[in-house]
Amino acid sequence: MNTTIRQASVQLAKSRAFEMFITFVIIINSILIGVQTTHDNATIEFVQSIILYIFTLEILVRYIAAESTSEFLKDGWNLFDLSLVLIGWIPLSIASGASTMMALRVLRVFRVLRLLRASKEIKLIITVLVKSMRSMLYNCILFMIFVYLYAIAGVSMFRLPDPVTLTGAELERYEKLMEIAPHSPANSPDPFGNIPEAIFTLFRALTGEDWTDLRYNLVTASDLGVVHVSPGVITAFHVSWFCIAAFLLLNLVTGAVINNYQIAIEEADNRKRAISAVSSANAEAEEDDRPSTGLVTD
Repeated sequence: MNTTIRQASVQLAKSRAFEMFITFVIIINSILIGVQTTHDNATIEFVQSIILYIFTLEILVRYIAAESTSEFLKDGWNLFDLSLVLIGWIPLSIASGASTMMALRVLRVFRVLRLLRASKEIKLIITVLVKSMRSMLYNCILFMIFVYLYAIAGVSMFRLPDPVTLTGAELERYEKLMEIAPHSPANSPDPFGNIPEAIFTLFRALTGEDWTDLRYNLVTASDLGVVHVSPGVITAFHVSWFCIAAFLLLNLVTGAVINNYQIAIEEADNRKRAISAVSSANAEAEEDDRPSTGLVTD
């Protein structure tokens, strides 16, 4: 490739003005995508086409500026931008039905995500999130183990009987429970009726959504004899789950994010120092290679 073109591409890719211009175009593109959800016309489509050409030119400039194709592809942000640009070039005319066209439009909306690289701070946050997802695997495994154990315990202790199988006094007590403490919302099933529903109930309690109501309803069911577990056990189950989930497991996740944030900052600082050292070394090498202009006298 022509050295002059590559040098110009490198300078353009590193230019602050070029970066600000692309950021401005990303913002305009994001606004127009929102406008197109309610209003669409030929002018907006024309502007969006120009923006797509600009994004394509930007990718081409960054590709030429890279040392090699492998270096270009190693950068996750380059792959991210390239994917969004390729999605933008998918013509809606290839859609054979309304559902396919809707899917293509949804994919194009993802171009708004280019705002994520609008600043170094946002890129750092995204890097931290990606690193945290990788390192939180064991945290997630630990979390799911606790969820599964508590779900089994909840179903074993708190599952309400099927009213179809009840007769006499048992049916009357069940109907009284539904009158005094119905499920909330009314169309929801037994919170601990089966393992999947119990897992959802535990996630619901984790968010703080009416978890005390779950406890009060079960205490009422215990008082009426619908479930055969003491109120103390019911209270211990819900309080222990909330403490473990909200205070212990979520704090592990928070700790992982904070730790990766510190690591990402240190890596960014190391890269800056490495680039600065290379630039200084190159400048010194150029200075040493420069021919001397001094006069030599006998």
